[in-house]
Amino acid sequence: MFDFPEFFSFPLGDWINITVDWLTLEWAPFFDVITIAIREPLVSLEHFLWWLPWWAVIVILAAVAWRFAGRRIALFTVCGMLFIGVMGLWDETMTTLAIIVTSVAVSVLVGIPLGILAAKSDRVEAVARPFLDGMQTMPSFVYLIPAVFFFGLGKVPAVVATFIYAVPPCIRLTNLGIRQVSSEVVEAGKAFGSTGLQLLFKIQLPLARPTIMAGVNQTIMMALAMVVIASMIGASGLGLEVLRGIQRLDVGQGFLAGISIVIVAILIDRVSQALGRTRETGLRRGG
Repeated sequence: MFDFPEFFSFPLGDWINITVDWLTLEWAPFFDVITIAIREPLVSLEHFLWWLPWWAVIVILAAVAWRFAGRRIALFTVCGMLFIGVMGLWDETMTTLAIIVTSVAVSVLVGIPLGILAAKSDRVEAVARPFLDGMQTMPSFVYLIPAVFFFGLGKVPAVVATFIYAVPPCIRLTNLGIRQVSSEVVEAGKAFGSTGLQLLFKIQLPLARPTIMAGVNQTIMMALAMVVIASMIGASGLGLEVLRGIQRLDVGQGFLAGISIVIVAILIDRVSQALGRTRETGLRRGG
């Protein structure tokens, strides 16, 4: 009487396996198209970063940091990238940057339109909310399973898993930012004869931009957090170096790769935050 009755068992796991097998066979052309659409820009960006001289990459990153985040972040960028190069992790860092940029680009291209759609429709928001809650609470390792089944091993499934893990903040904060736009401002736009698209692109999105940028910033940070986990399915880069350090009990190798990830994370975080503040200040001055 202390054991759960066996006749209450429900073969949901078997049904999921059958569904995955069917999708793998019947939807193979669809997954091949997605693989090509992700792999081509990812590989091109990675090769471009490898092709650029190391000093050119540092100058470009430092200039961007100086422009948006100030001289201290620019100095940190120079010192941090030089540290990465001296430690012999330059190529791995460029690979990691390519994976992160691709993942974040896909997340933004999908997340912002879905956030706009949720902001325009309460029904869409109600349907999307439980899915977003599940995506944000699901253990990140679980995302590796469908990515491997549908896309195999390598960088493409790493981008797909990172996208699924990192896109919810972009959707949520886009929805929140548009909904927080003052109704008086929207009504004033309608009174002046603005169409729905004009209201969206000239009033709601510009005013919601700081909140949207906060969502993009969170998406970037979650993508960075997925780097090490994605290395378990064949993604190279700094995450693979951390994984090798764990497998070989090489504390030095894992520590240096981890520090490199932290440097990249701080750089991207400070620049993206500063970009959001710059946009917000410009809007206030314009108002």
